[in-house]
Amino acid sequence: MGGFDARRLACLAEAMQRHVEQDRVGGAAWLLAAGDEVEVGVTGRLSRDRPAPVGRDSIFRISSMTKPIVAVAALLLVEEYTLRLDDPVDALLPELADRRVLVDGRGPIDGETVAARRPITLHDVLTFRLGIGMDFAAPWPQPFLDALADLDLGAGPPEPQVPPPPDEWMRRLSTLPLLYQPGERWLYNNGADVLGVLIARAAGQSLDEFLRERVFEPLDMVDTGFSVADVDRFGTCYGTDPTGERFVFDPPDGQWAAPPAFPSGAGGLVSTVDDLHAFGRMLLSGGRLPDGSRLLSRASIDAMTTDQIDVASGAPGPLPDGSQGWGLGVGVQVRRSGLGPPTGAYGWAGGLGSMWTNDPSNELVGVVLTTDAFAGPFPPPAVVQDFWTGAYTALDN
Repeated sequence: MGGFDARRLACLAEAMQRHVEQDRVGGAAWLLAAGDEVEVGVTGRLSRDRPAPVGRDSIFRISSMTKPIVAVAALLLVEEYTLRLDDPVDALLPELADRRVLVDGRGPIDGETVAARRPITLHDVLTFRLGIGMDFAAPWPQPFLDALADLDLGAGPPEPQVPPPPDEWMRRLSTLPLLYQPGERWLYNNGADVLGVLIARAAGQSLDEFLRERVFEPLDMVDTGFSVADVDRFGTCYGTDPTGERFVFDPPDGQWAAPPAFPSGAGGLVSTVDDLHAFGRMLLSGGRLPDGSRLLSRASIDAMTTDQIDVASGAPGPLPDGSQGWGLGVGVQVRRSGLGPPTGAYGWAGGLGSMWTNDPSNELVGVVLTTDAFAGPFPPPAVVQDFWTGAYTALDN
C-alpha cells in the first residue's frame, strides 16, 4: 500500500473547512486509514453557540451506523451456537409468531390481511426482510411508520428517551401486521431494533451490557455506548425543516445524557472516529483484534459483507440506482458509483450526520462524523460526498 498523498490530504482538509465556513455543518471529524497509515482531521465547533472546537476525541451520535455493530453482536452468538441464521425467532420473540400480513403493503395499516407463509428467521431480521420497516420506494406518508410513531416505537430520527423498555416495545410492535411476507422485500430500519431485543434475550443480558462486554471492551471502543457521560466532548445535533431552516434536534444535555429504557439497535449509539476505526479495522483484518486474537471469524465477515438481497436482479435495496445491496446488517457496494467506494466496499451511514466505509481492495477504512443531520436518505450531503472524493483522490496507490 502506498498510503496517502500529503498534498491531496491537505486539499481534503481545506474542502472540509469550507463546509464549516459556509455553515453547511457546524463541525466535523474524519479519519482515513490505509494499512498502518492513519490520518485524522477536525474542523469547526461541537455546537454553533459554544466555543469548544471539534477534537479527535469528540463524541458524535452515529444513529444508523449502530446497525452493523449490532449485526456483529448477533454473529458472535451464531458462532457460539446460541443462535442460528435459519432458525425461526419465535422461541425468543414469541411476539412475532403467527403473524398476519397485509395484502397491500402500502395500504392502510388496518387493511385486509393473510397468514404469514412461514416464520421469521434470524436471517430475515439481519437482511431486513422480516416484513416491517421503511419502504424507500413507497410514497410518503407511510401508514406503517405513522402507526409506529403513534405507539412510540421509533419511526423517524432516533429519540432514545421516547420508546418503552424492550418487552413493552415488542408487545406494542406485535399489535401491527407485517407489510410483506417474511423474506419477500427489503425494508429499512426496524429490523435492527428487533435484532437488538433478540440479542438481549438470547444472551440473557441487556443489549448495552452485551455490546460493552463482547464488542466494545475487546476493541477498546471506550467512548461508544447508548449515552454520554462526558458532555464536554459531545456537541449539538442540528436538523433542517422542510423549508431549509436549521433547528436544534438535540443539545448536548438532551436525549443521550442518560441511559435509555430501550437501547436501540437501529440507531442509539454514540462514538468517535477512533472507536469506529477500531471496529472497521477488526472487520478488515478478518475479525482479528490488535493483539492477533480473533473476535469474529472470516466466514462470518464474508457472509456479513456479501449482498444477501440480490439487488443485481432488480430487487429493491438501499439506493435507487441499485449500486448498493445489503448483507447481514450492513450496506454492500455491488457497483461503483462515481469516485466513491468501489465494488466490494461495505459500510453504512447515520442520518444524524455520519458515515463509515471499509474498502478491502484498498485496505481502506474511512469515517466522517458531523454535527448536522442529513436532509434525507439520499443523496448524501455535500460534506460527505466531498469527503469520499478527497479520500479516494488522496490514495497514493
